[in-house]
Amino acid sequence: MISLKPHYYKHLVKLALKEDLNSVGDVSTNAVFTGKEIGTFRLIAKAQGVLCGTAVFCEVFRQIDTRLTIDSYFTDGDSLTPGTVVARVHGSIRSILMGERTALNFISHLSGIATRAHELVSIAHNVVQNENQNNQEQCVRILDTRKTLPGYRMLQKYAVGIGGAENHRIGLYDMVMLKDNHIDAAGGITQAVEKVRKRWGNKYKIEVEARTLTDVQEALSLNVDRIMLDNMDNDTILKAIKIINGKIETEASGNMNEQRLAKLAGSGLTFISFGELTHSVKAFDFSLKHEKPESQT
Repeated sequence: MISLKPHYYKHLVKLALKEDLNSVGDVSTNAVFTGKEIGTFRLIAKAQGVLCGTAVFCEVFRQIDTRLTIDSYFTDGDSLTPGTVVARVHGSIRSILMGERTALNFISHLSGIATRAHELVSIAHNVVQNENQNNQEQCVRILDTRKTLPGYRMLQKYAVGIGGAENHRIGLYDMVMLKDNHIDAAGGITQAVEKVRKRWGNKYKIEVEARTLTDVQEALSLNVDRIMLDNMDNDTILKAIKIINGKIETEASGNMNEQRLAKLAGSGLTFISFGELTHSVKAFDFSLKHEKPESQT
């Protein structure tokens, strides 16, 4: 799993605040508050899921006002339920309101990814457990894809790992993946694989996209590291798994959903990849609410 490093998000936070405040600032808040008013705001979970993005949430307020204090009661990977008070932000009300939406945008997006990853992993494990309680090793593993928001890739892939799923290659630089356009333009699977090996030898793992069972047999004969079963229906995937017979890793991709995952979780597939984990995930619902002093309650 990717470790979260500050340089993955500090520049994004700076960009997001510049986008929101421009050179003018928060005209609403600046009209109402002088900067001297002090208050406390609670970060409240409004759904059930997995927390992710606490460091980024804190970074937003740090960049706005280093005098703000944040008390976090949970860490990334913790389970949340509706009504949970996740953290408190204390200090200048003006500063807190300036960062409110940006901070919520980050933590809501990343917690949404972690939550969805956890849901998919849980579906797979529950299916396999029900089918064979003693053979969790055969459970398919959930992968993300490169369908990420530009600039957010490392954060999004970090969130996938927090949710219990796994990362596919990070970018174009760390694994060879020969897709349909590579194969068609090179003249075929064999030609493409041979060119890769001539250029790189065994430096990188090679994954080959297979669109038919004939493609599967050809890729298997070339002793590649992984075969992607692309946009195949369940019956064809099962036939491909039988052909491959555990000799190399397999990955099913394309038009995957919870129903298909449930049917394929214990099939012998190594991986199923879900683009939805990063390109269309539902944001986790949080709110940041002003906490009245005890004397006013």
